[in-house]
Amino acid sequence: MARLHHGRRTGSADLPLHGGHVPPWLAERMTRLGRLIAETIVHHYGRDEFLRRLAHPFWFQSFGAVMGMDWHSSGITTSVMGSLKRGLAPIEDELGIFVCGGRGRHSRRTPQELIGIGERIGVDGNGLARASRLAAKVDSAAVQDGFDLYLHSFVLARDGSWVVVQQGMNTDRRQARRYHWLSEGLTSFVEEPHAAIDGPPHGTVLNMTDRRARPSRDKQLALAQAGPDQVVDVLKRMREGEPANVEIFGPDEPAMPPHLAMPAHHDVRPTDVFLRRLRGTLAAAADHGAGNYEELLLTPGMGARSVAALALVSEVVHGTPVRFEDPARFAFAHGGKDGHPFPVQLRVYDETIATLKHALALSKLGNDEKLAAIRRLDEQARMLENRGSATFEDVVAAERAASRGLGGATVLTHDRSAQPKRARPVATQDQLRLFKS
Repeated sequence: MARLHHGRRTGSADLPLHGGHVPPWLAERMTRLGRLIAETIVHHYGRDEFLRRLAHPFWFQSFGAVMGMDWHSSGITTSVMGSLKRGLAPIEDELGIFVCGGRGRHSRRTPQELIGIGERIGVDGNGLARASRLAAKVDSAAVQDGFDLYLHSFVLARDGSWVVVQQGMNTDRRQARRYHWLSEGLTSFVEEPHAAIDGPPHGTVLNMTDRRARPSRDKQLALAQAGPDQVVDVLKRMREGEPANVEIFGPDEPAMPPHLAMPAHHDVRPTDVFLRRLRGTLAAAADHGAGNYEELLLTPGMGARSVAALALVSEVVHGTPVRFEDPARFAFAHGGKDGHPFPVQLRVYDETIATLKHALALSKLGNDEKLAAIRRLDEQARMLENRGSATFEDVVAAERAASRGLGGATVLTHDRSAQPKRARPVATQDQLRLFKS
């Protein structure tokens, strides 16, 4: 039987709490692109690396942005995990990655899903179900930070390693908080399982998982084991004003893991993006664009705009953690469903899916040339980061102007007008001039 992994919290994110829905034309594309990106990461780096990516709050937000979701919204969590669950279900046995849980009633089914998968692949399903319940309990009861959990997703690898992504909401503050867990390196669910719980101050936070709270946990356990009489006695002394409190914290400060705090504004602003990195992507697209991209990827008809999108997708697959400090930049791959930084360019999106799908199919037959070429786009973008002088405003204006000709769509677009098209996109002259600037 495969080993069962414990886990630890690897980071968190604070996001504006948004309502609304994901239109079918985008949900279908997110499902396909999410699956392809997951397959590509597993192909290059293995299942454990894919789980590590999901456990990183900055990478997760960038992953959602490159798939066309609102770059800063709480909806990224629900939509990304839903897309992965739908997209990976048909290939879960082949890929060795299983996505369980979800929002609302789907989250409550997680333990049963894990037990069923455990029986099928030979891991301890009951132990996984317990890990699922504990992760949810820690973030809802042991850590009381004002956010009520409403989403719990559990991603399991064939060898028993796992990642948990769950999200809570605070309706009064119109905020959501996402919590990330990773089985790798966890030794305890009740003492510092998280790499971090932080964010803007919202009053008192009760964190009983802090290592400095061990004396308090011990006393709580002793009280529970001593029976009701002792608990009643402590409450009685507290009511009468006698000291009955417990010293919770000692002098040591806990380490702080990655925390992502997304702004409330909907538009993408220059301060949200590292312009130098965005210029590198555009320069790589220009260098390997309409004229010579056929030689690079052996895909006739690809334009510079499609190459820029592929370069950002390539960075999501191959980039290092520091590259995801500005998740808004990845919305420049295909756009955002709310129209920021520009409407989702469906012709570009469909070309990304088609190219990545073809490259993966060839790699399964032993031909890695196209996947290697896509990987080189990421490397090329890094080398060219100091090239170009286009301003942020120029880039956004050019993309907005080109979006209509590239099938630009937002959440208000009628579904029938946003159906996938097989026509290949081409960069406009304005875009090509901008990319080469």
